[in-house]
Amino acid sequence: MTNPLLTLDRLAYRIAERTLFENLCFTMARGERASVIGPSGVGKTTLLRLIAGLESPSAGKILIQDQVASEEHRVLLPPWKRGIHLVFQDLGLWPTRSVLQNVSDARKAAGLPQVKERSLALLEALGIAALAKRRPASLSGGEARRLAFARAMAVEPDLLLLDEPFAHLDQDSRSAGFSLLEELLEKSDMAVMMVTHREEEAQQLGGKRLILTPPGMAAPSSPASA
Repeated sequence: MTNPLLTLDRLAYRIAERTLFENLCFTMARGERASVIGPSGVGKTTLLRLIAGLESPSAGKILIQDQVASEEHRVLLPPWKRGIHLVFQDLGLWPTRSVLQNVSDARKAAGLPQVKERSLALLEALGIAALAKRRPASLSGGEARRLAFARAMAVEPDLLLLDEPFAHLDQDSRSAGFSLLEELLEKSDMAVMMVTHREEEAQQLGGKRLILTPPGMAAPSSPASA
């Protein structure tokens, strides 16, 4: 049996006296999809940050391909060695770098070859090659989202984490964004975990569901309905 790409083993996170979640157990294999669902304030974005290695858990472990990456109050495997890329809700584009530099800088930092060639190919594939010299502030919302996905693909992650990537978009823009995501996933064997508060987005993504609820309530995780 293939080892899981990601394992959450009795994971917990607390802020002062407040517990966001505890005893969280979940696994993902390469190429799998999962939606993280739950009410506001339950720790969905925090969970992504923990998986990405930007914060440490209060208890439990995070394993990446059976290697302990984080444990209680410790990050053992730094973010750049996890094979994980997190796209923040605000996209987190580098404002002083051009469209091309946003992609090529990320690929270079990951130590991957053919930096400029591959970066240009990604911009071309996503229809924003003509914007290569522009800065993120001059892009439309849809163009900025394409750039965020291009930068994510440039580092060739094993696991892509998306924090409500289609929040605050109208229906047409959400549909276009999902079509783009599906296109990218079809070309890669990476796994994807997406935070969403929309049931229809979880259904459209398919795969597993990780349901976060306040401590003391059941928090099941199960495959999405067909």
